[in-house]
Amino acid sequence: MTPPRDEYEQRIARWTDVVQRGERTHFLLSNLRLLVAGIAAFIAWLAFGRQLVSPMWLLAAGAAFTALVVAHARALNRIERAQRACRLYERGLQRLDGSWAGSGPDGSRFTFDHPYARDLDLFGSGSLFQLLNTARTEAGEETLAAWIQTPAAIDEIQARHPAVAELAGDVDFRETLAVLAAEAHVGKTSALNRWARLAPIGASIGTMAGFAGCGAMTAALLAAALTGVLPEQVLFGWLVVQVGIVLRARRWVNQIISRVEAAAHDLELFRQLIAAIERRSFTAPRLQALQTRLAAAGGRPSAHLARLQQLVSIVEQCEHNPYARLIATPLVVRGQCAVLIDRWHARHRHQLSAWLDAVGELEAFAAVATHKYEHPADPFPALSGGGGPVFHASRLAHPLLPEKDAVRNDVRIGGDRPRVLIVSGSNMSGKSTLLRAVGVNAVLAQMGASVRAAELRLSPLSPGATLRIEDSLQSGHSRFYTEILRIRSIVETARGSRPVLFLLDEILHGTNSHDRRIGAGAIVRALVEAGAIGLVTTHDLALTELVRELGSRAANVHFEDRIEDGRMVFDYRMREGVVERSNALALMRAVGLDV
Repeated sequence: MTPPRDEYEQRIARWTDVVQRGERTHFLLSNLRLLVAGIAAFIAWLAFGRQLVSPMWLLAAGAAFTALVVAHARALNRIERAQRACRLYERGLQRLDGSWAGSGPDGSRFTFDHPYARDLDLFGSGSLFQLLNTARTEAGEETLAAWIQTPAAIDEIQARHPAVAELAGDVDFRETLAVLAAEAHVGKTSALNRWARLAPIGASIGTMAGFAGCGAMTAALLAAALTGVLPEQVLFGWLVVQVGIVLRARRWVNQIISRVEAAAHDLELFRQLIAAIERRSFTAPRLQALQTRLAAAGGRPSAHLARLQQLVSIVEQCEHNPYARLIATPLVVRGQCAVLIDRWHARHRHQLSAWLDAVGELEAFAAVATHKYEHPADPFPALSGGGGPVFHASRLAHPLLPEKDAVRNDVRIGGDRPRVLIVSGSNMSGKSTLLRAVGVNAVLAQMGASVRAAELRLSPLSPGATLRIEDSLQSGHSRFYTEILRIRSIVETARGSRPVLFLLDEILHGTNSHDRRIGAGAIVRALVEAGAIGLVTTHDLALTELVRELGSRAANVHFEDRIEDGRMVFDYRMREGVVERSNALALMRAVGLDV
C-alpha cells in the first residue's frame, strides 16, 4: 500500500492537473460563447435588418449556443469537483503534519450537556471530532458525533471493525463519497429531510385521472377545431370549464410544488450519493447490511429518486420555459406532476429519512476509516466481555497529539492489575495528558475506531472525568462545588450496569489538605467498591497514602521533572511509585521570585 502522504500528494498533483486543463477549457468555451453570440447577432441583422438570410439560421445559432452553455456548465462542474478533491487531500496532509487543529467543522454544537465531552476534548477546536471529521453532510456529522458521544455495544464494535478496515483500503470510494457529499446539504435540518417529515397532501389517483382527462379533452378539441370538425366556440367553452377546475385545485397544487422545490437543489446530489453506494460491492457484513437497508422497500433508491427528480424537472420547465409552458398549461401537466409528486411523497417519505441516515452512517464509517488509513500502525482494540472492568494498554499515546511528539506509556488497570492508579507529579509533567490519552482512546475503542497504542484490551466502560471543572457565576457555584457535583454524578453512574472509567484530575484541590485527604479517600473507595476503575492525579503527596488503605486494588505511579539551566525539563514517562522530589521552589527562583 502506498504510504498515505505519498498517496495524497500524488492525488493532489493529479487533480491539480485536472483543474488546470479545466481552466483552459473554461477559457475556450467562454470565448466560443461570445463568438456564437456575436454570430447570432450578425445573423439577426442580416435576417431582419437586411432580409438577406432566412431567420431559421438563428435556430442553428441558438442550438450551438445552448450546446456550448451545457458544455461550459459541465466543465465548471469538473473544475469545482477537482478543487474539492484537492482540498480533501490537503486537509489529509494537515492531519498527517499535525497542523489540522483549529480548522474545519469542530462539532461544538454537540457538546451540550454531555458528561465528559469537554473534559476529553471530544468537540470544539482541536478536538477528536475535528480530527476525525471528513463528513460533508449534516447527516454524516450527526452520525459521527453520536458514535463519539455514546459507547457502542461489543457486538456492534466488532461489526464495525471489518467495515472500517474495508473502507480504509478504498481511497477512491472515500474520495467519491466526500466530493459528492461536499455539494449536498442533507441531515435533520436540511430541506430534503424537512420535506420528508411533512405529511402528504393526499392527492388521489382519481384526481390524477381527472387532470389527465382534462388535458386529453383539450388536446382532442384543439385538434378538432384546427381541422374544422368542431367550431372554435366549443374549444373556448371547454377551456373556461378547465380553468375553473384548475383554479379550484390551485392552492394544494401550489403547496405540493412549493414544498418539493425547497428540497430540489439537493435532490440530484443526494441521488448521486445513493447511486455511488449502490454501485459499490461491499464484503464487510455491516456495510452489506447498510446496502440492504437502502433497498428494503424494493427497488433501488436512486431509481426512485430519479423518478422524483424527473417530475420536479418537468414542473420547473413548465414554470420557467415559456415554450414548455405554452404546451403544458392546456394539458394540465403541472397539476398531474403535483399529484404524482404527492403520491411519491406518501410512498417514500419514511424511506427517504432512512436513506439520509444510511448516507450519514456511511460517511461516519468513511471518517473512521480515513483515520485508520492515515495511521496504519494503530490497531483495533481487543474487547473483553467478561471478568470485570479492564483497561490494559501498551505504549498508549494521546491521539490528538502529533505522533512524533507523543510520548507513549503502558497503562494497566482492572483485571489482575490494580483498579486505580494514584498519579503524582508536578504541573506540566504529563499527568492530565495521560488521563486524556486514556479517556480519548477509550472513546475511540468504543466507537469502533483504531486506537493510538501498540495494543489495547478493554471491557465496556463509561468514562467519567473531572479534567475541566470551572466555577459558574450564573449558577453561583464555586469550582469546588461544581467538582463535587460532577464526582457525585460519576459515583451514581458507577452504581449502574456499565462499569465506569473514572479520570479525576487534581481531585478536590480546591479545599484544605485535611478535608481533601478524607474526601478523596472516601470517593476513591466508593468508586472502587462500585466496580469502577480509573486514575486519580494529585499534587498532594498525602493522597498517595490511599494505596495503603486500598491494598492491591491501588498503586502509585508518578511523573518526574528536573531543572536544567533554569528551565523545567520533562520526559513524560510514567514510573512506578510516588514522586520523590518537588521543584516548585526551584522553579519560582528560576523565574526571579525571592523565596
